[in-house]
Amino acid sequence: MHIGVLTHNYPRFPGDFSGTFVEALCEEFAAQGHRVTVWAPHDAAYVRPSVGPVQLRLYRYAWPAAAQRLGYMRTMQSDLALRVEGYLLSPALFAAGIATVWRAARRTRPDVLHAHWLLPNGFMAAVVSRRLGIPLVVSVPGSDAQVAHQNALFRSMARFTLRQASLLTANSEALRDRVLELGADPAKFDLILYGTDPDALRPNPDGVAALRRELAIPDGATVLLCVGRMVYKKGFDVLVRALAEEPLVGRAVVAVMVGEGDQWAAWQALGHSLGVADRLRWVGAVPKDHIGVFYNLADVLVNPAVSKPADGLNVCVLDAMSCAKPVVGSLVAGNPLAVVDGVTGLLVPEQDVRALAAALARLVDDPALRLHMGRAGRARIENELGWPHLARRYVAHFRRLGEAAATQR
Repeated sequence: MHIGVLTHNYPRFPGDFSGTFVEALCEEFAAQGHRVTVWAPHDAAYVRPSVGPVQLRLYRYAWPAAAQRLGYMRTMQSDLALRVEGYLLSPALFAAGIATVWRAARRTRPDVLHAHWLLPNGFMAAVVSRRLGIPLVVSVPGSDAQVAHQNALFRSMARFTLRQASLLTANSEALRDRVLELGADPAKFDLILYGTDPDALRPNPDGVAALRRELAIPDGATVLLCVGRMVYKKGFDVLVRALAEEPLVGRAVVAVMVGEGDQWAAWQALGHSLGVADRLRWVGAVPKDHIGVFYNLADVLVNPAVSKPADGLNVCVLDAMSCAKPVVGSLVAGNPLAVVDGVTGLLVPEQDVRALAAALARLVDDPALRLHMGRAGRARIENELGWPHLARRYVAHFRRLGEAAATQR
């Protein structure tokens, strides 16, 4: 099977976090014997070769190369709205993307087009799908559901895409419901997570002791880990507030915050104002090839996501489970699709600071429970939520759509 993939996030250099989940899924398709072509906008930071198990095809939409500023985690302001340059450059991106994919797809005839993000890639793929009769699958990771509602033009483009798509996937119920508000057919949806590689991320103590010393984490302190962009929907400020709550005040805990984003400074200031700055470690961005040691450093992964704006499951949840770590998360953003409450972690209401503090205190006080939940999470990754299992679910859909398209010709 030939799978054509459209994305505006794809790793550009070793350690790049941009679109790693798209790359991982595509490489798993290739490992299972399928031909995969990925189309993505060019970016000045690309140093990776375009040859390999996945054929990467980059298209230019602005000159000079430094003017290509869309995608690669730069387009959104706090994941709430497009930056100004997004509006200015989007017409060129759409035109170049549609022309490139249409020319290539007309020549190579992929069996299916799989677009990640409703906009821009879903719309570009929908135009090509409509003209060439190739089945279309659109996956909604998160911010695209917000962008599609922002103005009449975006809503119109999104609705065209939703009508053209034969299958829609989302990695949380909230994202699915947000897209349904645009008029999508609920029968087209399947909730499929973006997974993790159980071979690449696994329990491994190498480097943990050195990292603990580097971060000046006291002996005996329980490590709480947050991984993600510092934007509103991640809810990391809820954890900062929880550190000042009674259940955690008297306990030796340190929260390690991995990631960058628009709320970085504000959340650091919040920690100072609450008197918990000495219990926080703001690490910033960590290369993909070094993130495993942070998961293995952690005693608990904390994902206190909030529902406004709607978000999908954060890949860090599955990555931590793959390293046999329990997860404490909110009841939104896809967490219930991955975390079995009381088995692989604990779930609490979103923005409930006291409930989060109490759940964390329970695990801080019970290392045996942490170990038991971590092992259960690892088993869930191996048996259900690793990339091999998820890729096979996609491929089953692709085959069904291809067969249906063949009967209509």
